[in-house]
Amino acid sequence: METIDRVSAGSARVAIVGGIHGDEPAGERIVRRLADELDAAEDGSGNDVEFGDDEGSGDEESGDEESGEGIVRLIIANERALAAKARYTDTDLNRAFPGDADSDEYERALAPRLAAELEGMDAVLALHTSRSAPPPFAIHSGLTPSVRRTVTAMPVDYVVDASGLRGTTLDSTVPHTVSIEVGRQGSEEAVEFGYEACLAFLRAHGAIDDEPPTFTEATVVAGDEEVPKGGGEPHVHYANFEEIPRGAVFAEDDVYTHRVEEEGVVPILASEHGYEEIFGIYGRVTGTLEPPASASETAAGSGGGGEAGVEGGGTAEEADATAEEVETE
Repeated sequence: METIDRVSAGSARVAIVGGIHGDEPAGERIVRRLADELDAAEDGSGNDVEFGDDEGSGDEESGDEESGEGIVRLIIANERALAAKARYTDTDLNRAFPGDADSDEYERALAPRLAAELEGMDAVLALHTSRSAPPPFAIHSGLTPSVRRTVTAMPVDYVVDASGLRGTTLDSTVPHTVSIEVGRQGSEEAVEFGYEACLAFLRAHGAIDDEPPTFTEATVVAGDEEVPKGGGEPHVHYANFEEIPRGAVFAEDDVYTHRVEEEGVVPILASEHGYEEIFGIYGRVTGTLEPPASASETAAGSGGGGEAGVEGGGTAEEADATAEEVETE
């Protein structure tokens, strides 16, 4: 695991994680580009991203967490799997949290180290690509004001509520974490979109001040269940977030024929060859996630104890209640 710290324009402590899966190199490329450009801006030698008046060395382990200043933490998570160009070496890192530091499995032992690097962060963004078709979308497992701010700041139309699925992912175990599927695995479009999404994330939490953040609503899709795959030649008949008519077959192979018997079901991560064990996930549209009440303001610190302020006042409990109220129909 490689950790690169950069100075934040505000007081927020935010992190971006790439390379959780070794066959998704876009995340590493995006993280390294951000590290280079944020460093250049800090040194006054680049104009792509500006920090404002804050100063700092930009070196790893710069000590910002001890001084109480804001920080942008950039992490390349699974270096061993990236080197092998494989999703993982021993076990899927994004199915291994909270992990076990004493495990003989590389990723299971890596998981608590990665979580420790993210402890106390006000907002975390994890980068992913898939073999599924666009559009890009966000994923969260627990709605907080920080998560709301992250999702509605990024250029995505959909956010998947994965709280009813696995509890062993990064976004289900590290507070204020949003995962984003930035595009098709191996494509340049995914790298460019992911980079722009990261800039939007950093603006939303006040970590860069090159331009004001913008916020838009996102359609909420609740993840319902994984759709198993058997064997033989797989076929998927509906695209991501396209409603499957009642009685229609979503996917099939030599073992399974998945016919949808209820209305309102949409696929998530639908793919014929993207996963060994599943065709994707069934989901249901539950409403929209609205921008934070203080969307016109830049967050100085949008997580932890400062979350209620991000939502426009009141207690954190009131902010969360309002968030849940707006999200569901």
